[in-house]
Amino acid sequence: MDSFFYNIGQGLKNIRRNRMFSAASILTMTTCLFLFGIVYFIVTNISFMIHEAEQNVGVTVFFKDGIANEELASLKGQIEAMAGIKQVNYKSAVTAWEDFKKTYLTEPELLESFGDDNPLENSASFEVYFETVEAQDQLVSDIAVLPGVRHVNDTRQLVKTLTKVNRVISVSSSVLIILLLVISLFLISTTISVGVSVRKNEIAIMHLIGATDHFIRFPFVVEGIALGLIGAAIPLAVLYLVYYKVIELLGAKFSGIMSSGMDVVSIYDIFARLSPMIVGVGLGLGLLGSIFTMGRELRKIRHQL
Repeated sequence: MDSFFYNIGQGLKNIRRNRMFSAASILTMTTCLFLFGIVYFIVTNISFMIHEAEQNVGVTVFFKDGIANEELASLKGQIEAMAGIKQVNYKSAVTAWEDFKKTYLTEPELLESFGDDNPLENSASFEVYFETVEAQDQLVSDIAVLPGVRHVNDTRQLVKTLTKVNRVISVSSSVLIILLLVISLFLISTTISVGVSVRKNEIAIMHLIGATDHFIRFPFVVEGIALGLIGAAIPLAVLYLVYYKVIELLGAKFSGIMSSGMDVVSIYDIFARLSPMIVGVGLGLGLLGSIFTMGRELRKIRHQL
């Protein structure tokens, strides 16, 4: 146990001895993992919105002006009879206007400006939901040609746009993150190398009196682990604060959009997955940087002896 705590103390001393390189390693890793977290926020929420758009948002079918109630009932029956239709709900113009006011006209002055008018008096519609997302394209085409249908609003373009944005962000961010990870690994390796150089004579003497490679290596592994954990803890704390503030801002400024279905992943759900990833990456970088660097430096010292 004395050796164990001695080596931990030596590893932490190495960080203090090489403050400049240690700070550079931590800063680079913090930047890398912070960017990783931001990208993860964006990609995860876009994927969540795509899933919500596919699963929970149906299409809206508007009727031609002056359509009779009998024709509406017949049209609803035709849509419900189609294979792949899960549910068809009728929304009157009055209901559409009431929903619009609750969602978007939260300011009394805006609401009063409309008086008793209903700008959506011709917006009665059917809300149609599908059994599977894959069936949406064909069913939308079939519904659009039915007698009495004026227009069909669907989410296909929204889903396609979000999918493209998600793909572009994922690819570009992956390249940036890999580059930053390589830089972080290089800086950790440099920090460990400087620590070895400072203790070069001490390590050589330890070799000569019979110290094992594991005993010599352990303080530098501790140093790498400590750098990795610090470099992971800082961005996690900042990311938590950023995401909390973003959710708070969205709730305060865009409550109408949030309540209409454009929701985001909860802070608990996103950090339950993100935290282990960031800690794992930070710990992995520290371990890899210290293990590979120490292996190389010990070979050099043995060769000189």
